[in-house]
Amino acid sequence: MKTLVVEHPLIAAKVTELRDETTPMARFQELATELVTLLAFEATKELEIESTEVKTPVSPTTGSKLAGPLPLLVPILRAGLGMLHGMQQVLPSAEVGFLGVVRNEETLQPAIYADRMPDRLDNRIVFVLDPMLATGGSLISAIEIMLARGAKKVIAITLISAPQGVEAVGKKFANQNVTVVTSALDEKLNEHGYIVPGLGDAGDRLFGAC
Repeated sequence: MKTLVVEHPLIAAKVTELRDETTPMARFQELATELVTLLAFEATKELEIESTEVKTPVSPTTGSKLAGPLPLLVPILRAGLGMLHGMQQVLPSAEVGFLGVVRNEETLQPAIYADRMPDRLDNRIVFVLDPMLATGGSLISAIEIMLARGAKKVIAITLISAPQGVEAVGKKFANQNVTVVTSALDEKLNEHGYIVPGLGDAGDRLFGAC
């Protein structure tokens, strides 16, 4: 497994605004989209391309297009939905699947409650979207499903990550084709399993506490 913490002035500034408890919900949604778009350029660097012929207004030329099969975007419900638009701006042709993972707040263990993905993912690259990588349990469950269905590579994109979560995912998938791309690696998890300093509950801040 590989971990990539993307360092860039725009990302740093947007993460800071995202953390601010006074940032309103509409702006929080905008920031999530903007951050994912920036992270996507790093996360998609390993996509394969193939040659294609095009004709410009001046002359024919050889260019590039994405090679098949199409990548799959999988937001982890519900907070991951706030990242989907940003990825679709970069990969508008990608297919979209959905995976619902809920964390037991007492045991911190994940459980799958919704699965709207293809039964087979052979030779496909899957981008998992989840704003927070805390304990790693939810992400591990999601990646296990995708690898079991034959995914060629799984790239997880997160806004904020905790060292414990990165370590857990790395230990589980040490020798597998998995990458975590994040805009911030924070200090720690607190006794309730929340990332410190973090940004609070990403789902609530994206969609409201309902």
